[in-house]
This record gives sequence, structure tokens and C-alpha cells, in this order.
Amino acid sequence: MTDNASETIAAATRELVDANHILFDQGVVDGFGHVSVRHPVRPAHFLLARSMAPGLVTEKDILEFDANGEAVEAGGPTAYLERYIHSEIFRSRPDVNAVVHSHSPSVVPFSVVTGTRLRAICHMCGFLGSDTPVFEIRDFAGPGSDLLIRDNSLGSALAKSLGDRPAVLMRGHGSTVVASNVRQVVFRAVYTEVGARLQSEAMRLGPVTYLTEEEAAATTATNNGVIDRAYLLWLKTARNRSMVG
Repeated sequence: MTDNASETIAAATRELVDANHILFDQGVVDGFGHVSVRHPVRPAHFLLARSMAPGLVTEKDILEFDANGEAVEAGGPTAYLERYIHSEIFRSRPDVNAVVHSHSPSVVPFSVVTGTRLRAICHMCGFLGSDTPVFEIRDFAGPGSDLLIRDNSLGSALAKSLGDRPAVLMRGHGSTVVASNVRQVVFRAVYTEVGARLQSEAMRLGPVTYLTEEEAAATTATNNGVIDRAYLLWLKTARNRSMVG
């Protein structure tokens, strides 16, 4: 491997560690949840931490996985059970380079109610558009599963439910958010949680005026150009709190 390739992988690893810490600091993940990035040198593969709390992830905890969601290094640390979420989305979506799976609390209620879909309520979550799909695992695993995406078959079903959207809810479980890079997927994961919280609050007050599809597209384009404003603040905050701890 060339020095340039090694440094590219090292940089991707460092950014993935930062993403884990930001998502924890922003309340998107707690002891559970995970974030991955497509491998920058071997694009059929991806990088993901070993099975552990996101807020504790370090560079040495990042593992490489193949296209089937299996660790490249046999006999290594225990991997996340739901790594197939990542492998199957990367397989089906060549435009996706980063994935976040979380159980963020404001989002989960939208996965279990009928007649109300999570959608864009403000400009910061315009990427959600007018409808976020909901994955029903019972359709594929029957009525007695533990709701986890434990194999490639369930991962493939989830990826199909996601389709070409930026997010998919998972009934009684959480959500999965995708993006073209790590910073964008962190931004989307944070504002999926924020958007769900705002929508819940607004619905208590009365009828809600949601963004039009045109507004959703325009705000998404604007926000894509200023993601670093939020990301770098979140990164500094997460690092400062880690130093204090």
C-alpha cells in the first residue's frame, strides 16, 4: 500500500472516530448505535467500529468490513450485530458513502404511529422531504424477531425500503440515515432527531404547515454548502467535553 493510500485511510478513520463522538455528544446515539464510512481505497468495503459505545470509540477500534459485512481480519474483536445495515446499503446505493443507525428518542414514535409520517418541518431538516419511509421487519422476519438487522437478507430488505431516500425509520427500533460523506451524514442524523422533536411539538399545537417539495430541495441545497459551520462546532464541543471528562 502506498503512503498516500495509508494516509487516506488514516484520515477516514480519524473522521469516523470524530463522527462517533459528535453523535454521542449531540444525543443521537447513547451506548448503542453506529456510524460507518465507505472505504476510501477499497470502495466495496467499509469502515466501522467494533461493537462498543460510540462515545468511547478510538482509532484502534475501527475495523474494515467486506461487501458482505464480515470483518476482513478474521478472529478480531466482536463486531456490531447490525453491521448488515451498512453493508447492504453500501451495496445498493453507490451514491452513499456514510451511514448512521441510531435509536434517537424523538424519531422512534414516528416509526410506530399510523397516519403520520416524519417530514420536513423546517429548513434545517429539508432533506427529509414530504415523506420518510418506514421499514416493517415483520414483513421479512415474522412476528417474533428482536427487531435487529442480523443478516444480509434483512439488510437488503431495509435498503430496499430506504430506496433513494436520505433516511428510513425502523418500526419500534430507530432509524438509518445516509449521505455522500461523513460530515453530511452526521448533520442529517442530528437534524433528523431535531426535526422529529419539532414536528411532535408542532402537532400538539395544531395543524402543521410543512415544507413543500420545492422548499425542501432549496433548503437542502443551501444547507449542503454550510455543513462545516455546524460540524466543526459540534466537533470542538465534543472534544472539549471529552477533555473535561
